[in-house]
Amino acid sequence: MSVQEVSRETSAFSTAEFRAAMGTFATGVAVVLANHDDRLHGMTVNSLTSVSLDPPLLLVCPRRGSATGLAMKASGAFVVNILDVHQRDIATRFVGDFSNRFDGLDLGRSTRGFPVLAAALSHFDCMVRNVYEGGDHDIIVGEVVSCTQRAGGPLLFYRGRFGAADMD
Repeated sequence: MSVQEVSRETSAFSTAEFRAAMGTFATGVAVVLANHDDRLHGMTVNSLTSVSLDPPLLLVCPRRGSATGLAMKASGAFVVNILDVHQRDIATRFVGDFSNRFDGLDLGRSTRGFPVLAAALSHFDCMVRNVYEGGDHDIIVGEVVSCTQRAGGPLLFYRGRFGAADMD
């Protein structure tokens, strides 16, 4: 079987239809932080995937050219913060161009001293391992250097809306 590339011109669906269909896949929500040239950057993502257990690898997909993606690549490091169900305001704070996004946030430190969102469900302190082009995004593979977790429920994203899981 061969892989066939589908061009946008011959696709039977629009970008909006593709986005809506992908929205039926419920995901968790995370905020990725990177520090470059003494400036902290951050973005909300739901494109986060565990890649490997040995070595521990994960990937995130920032929009190509985004300030946070550029900081991740330039610094060679980033932290992923998985958000708690009560952190919807933090998720929206890290979307778009919001210059004061770090004002008033409770930040902690990873074992290597990188900033983390103190109330997040989990933190993954990563070193950039590989970067690949993926359409209008970069696929950044990070090797997890340390991780922490706490009890709580995850913030979810489904069909363009935030929500919570009923785990009973």
